[in-house]
Order: sequence, then structure tokens, then C-alpha cells
Amino acid sequence: MLSEWKIKQEIYHRLNKEHDDDLNDKDIIITENVVDDAVRYFNETDIGWIYPSKSYMVALCYARWLSEDYGGSQLLYLDDPDLLYGNDPYFKPYSKDSMTYIYILQQINHWNFDQTKGMVPDVRKYYEAECGIE
Repeated sequence: MLSEWKIKQEIYHRLNKEHDDDLNDKDIIITENVVDDAVRYFNETDIGWIYPSKSYMVALCYARWLSEDYGGSQLLYLDDPDLLYGNDPYFKPYSKDSMTYIYILQQINHWNFDQTKGMVPDVRKYYEAECGIE
């Protein structure tokens, strides 16, 4: 059985075919400093499209908020291969790269990261639209 948030996410994607974060029309930077650049997303704005760092940051935000809004473990959400709806080619579930997630979490105050800084508010808007929290 699909979770409520997955149903809402599916409906959102069926109704919305164009997205501001469509990577096909973005200048993407591939980084070797995944952890440092992911942490930048939690602290800075307008830093561009740095991958896979942005994927890690978005996944951590979604896992936290899904846990808060729907219950359950952040790590279970983070380990869901469809957490980002399968449309982020750089996303890795927790079990595929746990150490990178752990290093990022250590630098952002674990799951208590500041939701008012960096790109977090922008990610929150997308999450609320996609997962039906309004």
C-alpha cells in the first residue's frame, strides 16, 4: 500500500509537468567536495546547481519533514529509493552512501538543522507543494 505522502507526490507530478528545478536547462556543476557543498546549501543562497550535493541536501530535508508530518524514521525515508520521485539522477538512498549523509548531518546539527537559512526555505516550498502539506 502506498503511503499518503507518496500518493500526494504522485498526484502532484501527474498534474505538474514543468518544474523550476528541471536539470535539462540548468548549468550543473559536478563536485568532488560533496559534503562541503551540501553543507553550503544549508547555509547559503543562490549557490547554483552543485551535484550530487544538492541531492543530498534535498533528501535530508525531505526525510526530516516527512518524519515530522507523517511519522516514522528519518532514516527509513532517506533510504527510500523513490524519496525524490525518481527524478533526481544524483540521489542515493541512505544505504548506498550512509557515510556521506552522516558527515553532512554532523555539520548541520544533525536533524535539527536551521530551517530558515540557506536554500532550506526554497526546498520547503517545493516539499509542501509536492507532498500536499499546506
